[in-house]
Amino acid sequence: MTAIAHNAKRTTARDLYPSRTGGDYRLLPRRDPVACGSPADGPLDEASLDRYVRDGSLHLPGFFGQDAIAPLIEELECMRDDAAITRREEAITEPGSGALRSLFAVHLLDCATAELCRHPRIVSVARQILGSAAYILQSRINYKPGFHGREFFWHSDFETWHVEDGLPRMRTLSCSISLTENTAMNGPLMLVPGSHHSFLSCAGETPEENYKRSLKRQDLGVPDPAHLERMVEDGGLVNATGPAGSVTFFDCNVMHGSGSNITPWPRSNVFVVFNSVENPLSAPFNGLAPRPEFLAHRKAVDIPAPARREVTLL
Repeated sequence: MTAIAHNAKRTTARDLYPSRTGGDYRLLPRRDPVACGSPADGPLDEASLDRYVRDGSLHLPGFFGQDAIAPLIEELECMRDDAAITRREEAITEPGSGALRSLFAVHLLDCATAELCRHPRIVSVARQILGSAAYILQSRINYKPGFHGREFFWHSDFETWHVEDGLPRMRTLSCSISLTENTAMNGPLMLVPGSHHSFLSCAGETPEENYKRSLKRQDLGVPDPAHLERMVEDGGLVNATGPAGSVTFFDCNVMHGSGSNITPWPRSNVFVVFNSVENPLSAPFNGLAPRPEFLAHRKAVDIPAPARREVTLL
């Protein structure tokens, strides 16, 4: 896979969601549908699809059984303790401690994770919501060990993917798969229902190779307190809690984050991001060089549609 050559120019595509252009924070209207498919296109019924459109997420506790995720848990521990893994460019370590924080492109590094990221029950939901064929834009494991797991501050994924990767439209979703139990106390994924219906254009400008800092601690592309408070007042907060094997699908523009883990219980999740093949990456909208391929895959390799008999949700 080859990234677009850097020519110090912005993409020629019209920027529907300008952000980090030197101005102040401001809310812009969302110009894309939240779901492009219908109940007839996949396993989600009308009520579930409506809930996803309304809230920007759909949480399914116990989606996978222990037998499905056991190989990943074993591999998770091996990769976390492998010094060769932490030296790879796909590995993001915590500032100060050097502990593994995130590992990207895991669907290319590990066979068990690759199978899970392409599991028919996940792909069928992604294709239904996106209303088209889909490919993996990004995958990662976020580690949050007991006592020392650091927070992931509030953000919209789309804001970063749009500005720094050139993702043009909001036709992308994430699927979070819990490898450990996620409780209200060990730093679970938190989401702001309804926040995806507007786009928060952020202040500031993006420096070269911002990802080297932002993946350890994100300072740009995050909401200001006033807008975040208003979003939470309007939509509330939800925790994506549940046993290992639980799954949360969430829209690329929903505001989300997670707190630090100071409990003894680790919290680790696999995230796989699906993008519509009809929404390919362009040059980044900030005019800088594209981020590395392991953060945003530019070759849209379609995942074949699952057979109907394979897509029963529960």
